[in-house]
Amino acid sequence: MSYPPPQGPYGGQQGYRQYPPGPPQGPPAHSPYPEQQPYGAPPYPQQQQQYGAPPPGQYPPPPGQYPQQQYPPSQYPPQQGQYGAPPPSHSPYPPQQQQPHGQYPQPQGQYPPSHQGQYPPSQFPPQQPPYPSAPYGAPPPQPHGAPPVMPTHPSPGYDPNQIARVDMSGAADGLRKAMKGFGTDEATVIRILAHIPPQEIPVLKQTYQQRHHRSLEADLKSELSGYFEFAVLAILRGPLQQDVWCIYDALKGVGTKESLLDDVLIGRSNADIRAIKTAYQQTYRRSLESDVKADLSAKTERMYSMILAATRQEESAPVYPQAVDADVSELHRATEAKTGTEQLTVCSILTSRSDGQIRAIAQAYEHKYRRALETVIRSEFAGHMEDALVRMVRSGADRAMRDALALEECMKGPGTKDERLVERVVAVHWDRQHTAQVKGAYRHRFGKELVNRIRGETSGDYEKMLVAMLE
Repeated sequence: MSYPPPQGPYGGQQGYRQYPPGPPQGPPAHSPYPEQQPYGAPPYPQQQQQYGAPPPGQYPPPPGQYPQQQYPPSQYPPQQGQYGAPPPSHSPYPPQQQQPHGQYPQPQGQYPPSHQGQYPPSQFPPQQPPYPSAPYGAPPPQPHGAPPVMPTHPSPGYDPNQIARVDMSGAADGLRKAMKGFGTDEATVIRILAHIPPQEIPVLKQTYQQRHHRSLEADLKSELSGYFEFAVLAILRGPLQQDVWCIYDALKGVGTKESLLDDVLIGRSNADIRAIKTAYQQTYRRSLESDVKADLSAKTERMYSMILAATRQEESAPVYPQAVDADVSELHRATEAKTGTEQLTVCSILTSRSDGQIRAIAQAYEHKYRRALETVIRSEFAGHMEDALVRMVRSGADRAMRDALALEECMKGPGTKDERLVERVVAVHWDRQHTAQVKGAYRHRFGKELVNRIRGETSGDYEKMLVAMLE
């Protein structure tokens, strides 16, 4: 079936690329992405230990330990305003030449050993109380004198006010030339589309329509085929409409593709969730919440309702030790400390905390109870809810490693899950710095290059497109 094209506010004006003014830490004018060191770069000079951060120099971790990250004191918890934002550039992973081949971390899901996580109390306001006796999972109140919490900005391509004014006539003419006559110049299609920024896609499609009086998507769909076509159309939708398309694909027909919902919705900022709900409503004239409620049931539906409420703590929210300890105790009480599991209590905590808070909770849990939080979730839950909660923990622990593991899941075992591989590569590639981080995480975990792994699982123009997006 065909899907409605995304409706964007972008005009067809030619000129220079212009983005709306943002905070001081915004990207330079020549690039929509922030500069960042590659995954595995040596850490910054040693600074004072932060709450929830593992001691330096402990990597690579022993077998079975899941790698964590360190953050400079002035940046904890980190700002992760973009979809798939990379972990801090001072990653604790050692340079690859110091790690012999074959000695990479073992199964995921383990966090630093119990001797880590000594938290200097002098760094935090001692007067901070734990969460009050409100409905559990509600955000903690801001203490007197606490700095204001700044909302996380939408990811590139998710804000209708992000306007790209750039001359796309060359790209539009190049694509038309590549498709005219007999055959298609697939190399030109790959060269133009593999790294196009999200804000420029609506301009490219409008310019193509104005100059050639044709639909770019329709022309490419008629010229291409197979998974190469699948990848090209995913790029042309842009990140926001691709998310909307994936959600619709997950919900349509008999059954639900829960893992596809997880990929799109778990670990997202409040701003991105709101943008997705608005775009879904505009595209399909239906409420995303109502469609999810109609397709799911019981506690799984309740969990997604919590996610779609878009009430997570912002990444700029502080991490208070006593609040973290309260969460750790409540998670233990709801799981290991009793017969049966209070599933909604666990969901309520993990769906409402920021990535920085989840990271601190996971580290503090293992320090206190000598067991990794991911291991506890796997032993107490099953099926889709287990996978969803594990993804929440991994999103807080290390997004790059989370995505590296997700890509490997598409390729391991007999056969390749090609559609999922395309969807995950496209989602990763929008942020070039995050792409480098994911490749470094994959190399660190599996001892091989991600690009070479993909080459071994794909072929033809499909292979060339995926490789181009990652290079």
